[in-house]
Amino acid sequence: MTETFYITTTLPYVNADPHIGFALEIIAADVIARYQKLSGKEVIFNTGTDEHGQKIYQKALESEKNIHDYVNFYAEKFSNLKEILNLDYTNFIRTTDQNHIEAAQVFWSKCQKNGDIYKKMYTISYCVGCELEKNVSDLVDGKCPLHPTEKIELIEEENYFFKFSKYQNELLNLYELNKEFVKPEGKLSEISSFVSGGLKDFSISRLKEKMSWGVPIPNDDKHVMYVWFDALVNYVSTIGWPKNINNFNKFWPVIQIAGKDNLRQQAAMWQAMLISAGISNSKQILINGFINVEGQKMSKSLGNVISPSEMFNRYGTDGTRYLLMNLGPFGSDMDVSWDKFDSTFNSALSNGLGNLCSRVAKMCEQSNEKFNINSANPQFSSVFHESMNNFDLKNALNQINDLISNTDKYLSDTQPWTKSGNEQKEILQNAISNILTIASNLQSFTPLTAKKINDHFNQEKISSIKPLFPRLPK
Repeated sequence: MTETFYITTTLPYVNADPHIGFALEIIAADVIARYQKLSGKEVIFNTGTDEHGQKIYQKALESEKNIHDYVNFYAEKFSNLKEILNLDYTNFIRTTDQNHIEAAQVFWSKCQKNGDIYKKMYTISYCVGCELEKNVSDLVDGKCPLHPTEKIELIEEENYFFKFSKYQNELLNLYELNKEFVKPEGKLSEISSFVSGGLKDFSISRLKEKMSWGVPIPNDDKHVMYVWFDALVNYVSTIGWPKNINNFNKFWPVIQIAGKDNLRQQAAMWQAMLISAGISNSKQILINGFINVEGQKMSKSLGNVISPSEMFNRYGTDGTRYLLMNLGPFGSDMDVSWDKFDSTFNSALSNGLGNLCSRVAKMCEQSNEKFNINSANPQFSSVFHESMNNFDLKNALNQINDLISNTDKYLSDTQPWTKSGNEQKEILQNAISNILTIASNLQSFTPLTAKKINDHFNQEKISSIKPLFPRLPK
């Protein structure tokens, strides 16, 4: 039986254009999914859009658009990333899909039947930007540090609550038994510390008369689901739960990718909800750092937001994929600028990979020799494969870059342009084998370029090749 693999991004809110923070997340998921597929596994790669909640409802009102037109408009923007970033996802789920709505309602009913949902009156400080309750300790000068321009709202009403506090010990046991449940390691320590400090039950509904845009609650037409409760269910609904249990069991559990601002929701709230509903926990959660631009958080007000389409227009699809993966997802925060991107593009892609391919192809053409095909090294660096299976994408990319540098050094040392006949042919054949190995292992990172290189060098007669990554002007 074919081994299966299931990975998902978070679902971005459809209240703004895509930015490179989410592009980094979805490209990382794509790189991992492609590698697992090349390894022979049957892969589900899920992404989509989160389309309910107060924030989206307010944005639709501000834009004077019908709510359905509003979410459709932005959902299409995220769907368009498939083409410009060359994404190979299998599932694109929208939380307004009927099958998801029905799954969220069944999930609610299971948690309620288990005694984990109850009603009470409460007053909270609430950040619309996060769609989350905020404690005093979460605020800086009375404002949410993630959304300092958003006014903290005081909400007083009757809501349904989920018994989060009930699952403290089970969550801590989950973290203790699986030391790699959350990566990087520091984020596992962070969530363990949060849960150890005690858990408060959290609101999972809103009054329909105040905020109608949400999934209806079973047997109560006065409330709709809190956006996080509804949205998190997508990870199970997208693979068939609860109607197609065979398909669900085939692919579950999931590997989730999320930003560090999603740590509590993904690694604690969602895991407690899964236990309550009688579903096994996620397999692993990979946490990205934030992308800052020249030391500052991306912000519309600062005018420093970088979009995937801007990067695509400047660097192309594979250039964009390479530059974002080269930052090293699943680690600390990253700082970028157009100058830094340009410099890396020119040094690593134009002068590195691109120049290597151009030099060797030109010499092969001039030699007029016939070369061996299918000469890539299938046993390339065990460190590369270990890194890919451990989701250390930066280190895997480093192994490829090392082979590019080593091949350049090999050519400099052997100087095939000063040789002729079999001596020159042997040197060029070794360089071709290295280039085909590079292409083979770049398939997950830069699939279009990998195919172009493979098609060009995997033939007996090799001609000159057009520059793969034309150098950017300074």
